[in-house]
Amino acid sequence: MQNLNASLQAKYPHLELAILPLSQVNKDNESKRIDSEYFKKSNLKLLDDLYKYGTLQVQDIAIEVTDGIHTTIDYDTNSTINLISASSPQENYFTLTNECVSPEMHANNPRTAIQENDVIVSTVGTIGNCAVATKSILPANSSRSVGIIRLNLNKYSPFVLSTFLVSKYGRVQTLRESTGNVQLCLFIHKLKELKIPQFSQDFQLEIQKLVQDSHKALEDSKRLYKEAQELLYKELELDFKNPLESLLKSSLQAKKPSELANINDISKKYPHLNISVRSLSKSLHKSGRLDSEYYQSKYDAIERKIKDYQGGWGYVKTMFSRNNTTCNFLKDKYKYIEIGDINTSNGMASFNEIPTNELPANAKIMIEKNDILISKVRPYRGAVAIIDFDIKDTIASGAFVVLRENGDFKKEVLQVLLRTTIYKEWLLKWNVGTSYPVIKDENILDLPIPKINPATQEQIALKIQKSFTLRTKSKDLLQNAKMRLENAIENG
Repeated sequence: MQNLNASLQAKYPHLELAILPLSQVNKDNESKRIDSEYFKKSNLKLLDDLYKYGTLQVQDIAIEVTDGIHTTIDYDTNSTINLISASSPQENYFTLTNECVSPEMHANNPRTAIQENDVIVSTVGTIGNCAVATKSILPANSSRSVGIIRLNLNKYSPFVLSTFLVSKYGRVQTLRESTGNVQLCLFIHKLKELKIPQFSQDFQLEIQKLVQDSHKALEDSKRLYKEAQELLYKELELDFKNPLESLLKSSLQAKKPSELANINDISKKYPHLNISVRSLSKSLHKSGRLDSEYYQSKYDAIERKIKDYQGGWGYVKTMFSRNNTTCNFLKDKYKYIEIGDINTSNGMASFNEIPTNELPANAKIMIEKNDILISKVRPYRGAVAIIDFDIKDTIASGAFVVLRENGDFKKEVLQVLLRTTIYKEWLLKWNVGTSYPVIKDENILDLPIPKINPATQEQIALKIQKSFTLRTKSKDLLQNAKMRLENAIENG
């Protein structure tokens, strides 16, 4: 068999060939799959290493393996019950959205309610992303796009299982066992049958500590970022919990009686509308726009608040330098950052290394360390990042405005400012387009920002720097845990 494989491979060197005995084809293959992807050599090598180490199945260590809510999700913006969907688990940590489940739906679906130490696995979309539910994400309920593994904690650590599932030995199984054409899906019965290594209790405790230390660093990072936000809101005299509501309330109280009378007369007639009264000279003739969204009164309230700041204000373009350096494409490959590489939940950037001939047409701007990337695409999502890693030969998408500090305003403060509720809301004013809303470069460059006093800027910047350092530490600890686990399997 081995000789036949070798001779055929020599005859057809451009193909990947594997001849397997029927017993090996049928091994752990209840669905009798014979597609070539299922039997890739690299996959079989990883599985062979795992079998040699010694394995159990997920169902051997689990109390229950199930999925989430199967009915239409009842969302509630006032709820504090997190919805955990396929995009929530990442590589051993969670990224939460603002989507929350109504208390009624949570109460009516106790089977899908997530408990502490549950291992949550994405079963649709990015198959195999996985994290352990801790108190920081609870209360929570789950959509049907995730699997919930509830372990017998006396048999196996959930932190070890989650680390294994995001390792190459876990990934190969979750992807290999996924099925579907338009969208891959990992069924619950396949999740139960995944093979896991029989690690000793001592080794499990080592891996568990690394992951828990990582989670602590991540929570400390979030706390510092929140403290930085609170400092900024306090400086702007806004309520941290409800900044936009407090701003609109104070703005209404500050209006002249004549202005209120004019608005109130129309508001009484049309109480369901957001009213803003403008003359033609102060609307179409000034801005060239006549759509009602552009003239919502909340945008005026935000602008007044910024321009009334006690320390004064300036435009982004006068307080930062712009980086417009284009690439000459002299290298074989470059690091490339596009909109999707900015994590909108924490403001950190990643990149992909791409051969020059495969770079998209929008790969334009050569960036340097400490550059600030501000998305012009769906800017209300808060895709604003500071480049704080080694960025030699790195290009950013033309969908960013790229700025640099010039001494007047700290980049960390600008990042926090543009990711606040009021600025994300304000940036909606200049949106054009529907399915793919964007704003122009000048809409960012001409944006007014308050001249925050230097002492407060220093405090905010320090907290953000520490926050990002802790995030990097958290990521490194997770990577270390995964590498130790993989090395243990490879070395027997």
